[in-house]
This record gives sequence, C-alpha cells and structure tokens, in this order.
Amino acid sequence: MNFSKTLKELEQNHLYRQIKVADDRAVDFCSNDYLGLKNHPQVIAAFKSGADKYGVGAGASHLINGHTGAHQELEEALADYTGQQKALLFSTGYMANIGVFSALKSELDWVLQDKLNHASLIDANHLIGLPLQRYLHNNIGALESKIVKQTGQGLIATDGVFSMDGDRADIVAIATIAAKSSALVLQDDAHGFGVFASNIPQHSIYMATLGKAAGTMGAFVAGDADFIDFLAQKSRPYIYTTALAPALCVATLKSLELIKTGAQNDKLQSNIDFFQKLYKEFELPILSSNSAIMPLIIAGNQRVIKVAQTLLDKGFKVGAIRSPTVATGSERLRITLSAKHTHKQIQQLIEQIKNAL
Repeated sequence: MNFSKTLKELEQNHLYRQIKVADDRAVDFCSNDYLGLKNHPQVIAAFKSGADKYGVGAGASHLINGHTGAHQELEEALADYTGQQKALLFSTGYMANIGVFSALKSELDWVLQDKLNHASLIDANHLIGLPLQRYLHNNIGALESKIVKQTGQGLIATDGVFSMDGDRADIVAIATIAAKSSALVLQDDAHGFGVFASNIPQHSIYMATLGKAAGTMGAFVAGDADFIDFLAQKSRPYIYTTALAPALCVATLKSLELIKTGAQNDKLQSNIDFFQKLYKEFELPILSSNSAIMPLIIAGNQRVIKVAQTLLDKGFKVGAIRSPTVATGSERLRITLSAKHTHKQIQQLIEQIKNAL
C-alpha cells in the first residue's frame, strides 16, 4: 500500500490534517470548553482529591471491578440533572453512540438520521450494519415523508445542537412524528448539554458528552431504567472497555454543581449576545445561531486555511473546517464562544476577521 502517495494527494488538495501541540499564547476560539470549566480551580481541586482517593485509573471495565462509588454517584447525578430514570457512563461520545447502536442491532428494522448529524452517529449506524436513510437537515416535512414508508421498529437519530452550523433540532416535532410510528428517538446533545436546558421526550434515548461544557472527559446515555439496564447487557463498548478514571467522575460532579448555579452560563450567554451584535455591525456573513457555535462560510479549502492562519498570526485560534467534513462550497471558520472570553477579546477577533476577509 502506497501511503506516501495518499498523503501527498491530501496535501495537494489542502486536506492534510496536522497534529499540533496546543499553543496557549493565542486566544482560543476553537475549543468546546463552552462554560470555561476546563481550568476552573474548583474542578481542578476536585480532580486532585479524586486522584488522591481512587488513584489514576479505574483498573477494569464497569462490569468487572472498575465501577467505583464516584462512577455511581455521577451516573445518579446525571440522571437527576436530565430528569431521566437512569444514566450509564461511557469513555467518549463516539463510543456511547456506537454502544447504543450495537445494543439495538437486533431490535431495529430501520433508522432515519438528519443529513447533518455528527459523524459518530453516522459511523455507528454503518459499523453496526443497520439500514440507514437520511432526511434533509432540520426538515420535518422530509422526515415525515420518509417515516410513513417504513415498517417495523425504527429509530430517528438527531443531534440536539448541530456541531457545524450551531443550530438546534426541533426535538418536540421529531418526537411527535416518532410517536405515530412507535419509533425510538435518539438525541446526541454533545454541544447542548450544560448550555441549554435538556429537552428529552418521554421514553427516548439521550446521549451527551462531558468533554465540552462540563470541561472534563467522557459521555453518558440517559433514559428509562429498563433501557439503561438493557444497554449495560448489550452495549459492547460499555462491556469491553476500561471505565473512566474515577477522578474524572469526581471532577465532573463538581462541574455539574457549577453548571447548576447558572453563573458560567450567564457569562456565555452574554458573550453570545455581544458577538451577535458585533458581527451584524461589521456585516460579517455568519450563519444565524443562538448556540456557542458561530459558523463563517469561506468557500474553498485553501482560502479558509489561509484566513485561519492569518488570524493565528494575529493571536487568535479559530477552527478551519474543510470539505469533505462539510459540503464543498460551505467550508468555514467555526468560531466557538466560551464563558471565559472577554468582550474585548471578542471585539478584537471580529475586527481581525474583517481585516482578514
């Protein structure tokens, strides 16, 4: 196999991905640390105390000997926070989605997914080998037209907040349509958890990650007790993976406490409002979003990379998202806001984007 040839082609097409060591000298507008909890002193202190009590690793999978009191306490806290009967921890959101699909492999006859769902939902569907159809993004009419043609037990899967556009799914409408055909609803709320109040239809499946707004690591699936128990029996990534480090669970419990106060969310919302006001004043072509994700379309892989590098040279890190991750012609800067940003930093970024364009 000629790996060198493939790598050269990726470079020529501006698709080569480089692994870079994070540089803290630039202002970070590409992190998913929406609430600024990653470096919060109380979260750090909780992580240290967790390591002192439990050590560094879990030492085993959940079903062997890796499920500690910290794991149990966090699962119960997450179930309570989301208003669900039970929750189950996973190491990553990608694993959680594969875990749900692997458990449901013998239970489903069809799956419908939003066209812009996260790669982990699409990949999980393909890897497990379940039949898949995709409906037009956030188009309830397109979903309805597809679901009436299905027979047997089905699943509708959607992001809660879409990772590239920052818009939100109409969960209520999706749940209403699903109920007509007794379909399950799976919501991947990785980018909404902690930022927005959870909107979870009755008897649905809810997945969220802990490495974004919560500032730590891991993921969980929440829902009815019988489904979560079923998941623990059938989900291969859950059964055959070492559990999360207990210290991370202790840190996440502290994050959850801070999320509940609303103080960090108020800071984030202030920054979102300020950013929206400014980008309109500067007439920047940013897609409308009320989440922390603000996409600026800059068509062409080469051009979006160039603008991102110009911003980095000025001291601002912004993600350059290229095709085929997004559709050709919709390459973009994905600006992500955080509670830790100041209004001055946001204004400086807007000014530098205007100059770079």
